[in-house]
Amino acid sequence: MTIGIAEVLPFAIGVAISPVPIIAVILMLFSSRATVNGPMFLIGWAVALAVVSGVAFLAGDAVSEGTTADAVSWSQVLFGGLFVVLAVRTWSKRAPAGEAPEPPTWMAGIDSFSPVKALTLALLLAGVNPKNLLLAAGAGGAVAGLGLPTTEAVVSLAAFVIVASISIAVPVIYVLVGGEGARTRLDTVKEWLAVHNDAVMTVLFLVLGVNLVSKGIPPLT
Repeated sequence: MTIGIAEVLPFAIGVAISPVPIIAVILMLFSSRATVNGPMFLIGWAVALAVVSGVAFLAGDAVSEGTTADAVSWSQVLFGGLFVVLAVRTWSKRAPAGEAPEPPTWMAGIDSFSPVKALTLALLLAGVNPKNLLLAAGAGGAVAGLGLPTTEAVVSLAAFVIVASISIAVPVIYVLVGGEGARTRLDTVKEWLAVHNDAVMTVLFLVLGVNLVSKGIPPLT
């Protein structure tokens, strides 16, 4: 069980420190529907991650019996290489130092979202956004590759969803409990994330890429 959880932790942390979803949920928590939209966003986020990682696990488990160790290693190298490419791409397109990049157009109306829109946005950001889709699928595939008993595999995937959802759950709970004072402090967090979004994502992609490549190369040599 510990092996499975350890395997999914890098993927979960990668999802958890994504600045855009955190900014999105903070903006929702400043709206008049904060007490509904915040929890709805959290639910959609967790459900999407569970579905994507679960489907990837089932798919990986179905083909793992005929998969050689070399194939697994090459897949790790491939995934790692993709993350390194994403790191270079993100850094090359970063905003000027000290300036926040232009926010997505959908953020302009986020404070007027209905609960259904909040849920839908979370589903899209967690389950369709390429970076999070890749990470969630990677977590499911990694667990499948371990050949764990079903119970241990389910616990590992549940741990992935929980850790990956912490950065969304904390602000939601913080505002529900702390009220207006919590919103003021979260505004500072939002501004910092907006300015440093590209740097955070570049480091994240690079660390994930190097980690996967370093796991995949030794068995091939």
